[in-house]
Amino acid sequence: MKRKIAIGLGLGLITIVVTMTLIYYLLPGAVTKMAVAAGRSVAGLTERVVQVDDHRIAYLEGGKGETILLIHGYAADKDNWMQFARFLTPKYHIVSLDLAGFGESSRLPETSYDIQRQVERLNRFTEILKLERFHLAGNSMGGAIAGIYGAQYPQKVMSLALLAPAGIKSPEKSELTKMLERGINPLLISSADDYERMLKMVFVQVPVIPSPVKKEMAAQAIRNRAFNEKIMGDMLKKTLSLEPFLPEIHAPTLILWGDRD
Repeated sequence: MKRKIAIGLGLGLITIVVTMTLIYYLLPGAVTKMAVAAGRSVAGLTERVVQVDDHRIAYLEGGKGETILLIHGYAADKDNWMQFARFLTPKYHIVSLDLAGFGESSRLPETSYDIQRQVERLNRFTEILKLERFHLAGNSMGGAIAGIYGAQYPQKVMSLALLAPAGIKSPEKSELTKMLERGINPLLISSADDYERMLKMVFVQVPVIPSPVKKEMAAQAIRNRAFNEKIMGDMLKKTLSLEPFLPEIHAPTLILWGDRD
């Protein structure tokens, strides 16, 4: 009897292991969703959705205290802040949104996604969520949006953090700038190889990403390629530099640049 029970438990364990292995390799989308859900849970964040005029905006929210609003960069999304946010939710109310045109927010082909329009949409988002005063942080494209927002809506911004913000001229052209001038956008992904090259470009040390998760992330970037290209076109048509707005920023501001940004 004991032997039968042991055999049954062993077979059950083998079935579980085989099933989980199949899910891991054959269903990368499911694995990625589980990984994202786990990360959000650790960070104390919950996904929510709100209608902002003609766009459905997805965002993450969690924690209590003064609000910190987080703005992601180009071709990124709200979950890019997960590892960062988990250190903040114990003391702050965190809001991280998918900007219109990115992540799980609406993509409307007939609409423009230039920087000024994104600043205006961001303000409408804060009005609808009744965020009257908050700290604001953004990286890359999100840094330009955050900086311009801070200049145009100074009464709302308690402090600013600009992390390698776009919209600033460098005395020495970056690798990205040189590529864009040649008509090459390394952030537009058409293949798994493109995705690997992009990771090596944006990280000094590429983080360990489980292969099924990386596969799904690459597939998602490929699916978003056409619309990301449209957004880049919108931004280039109505180029908006951050530099002229800097004198209008009155909030305490932290600007961070890595030595290899």
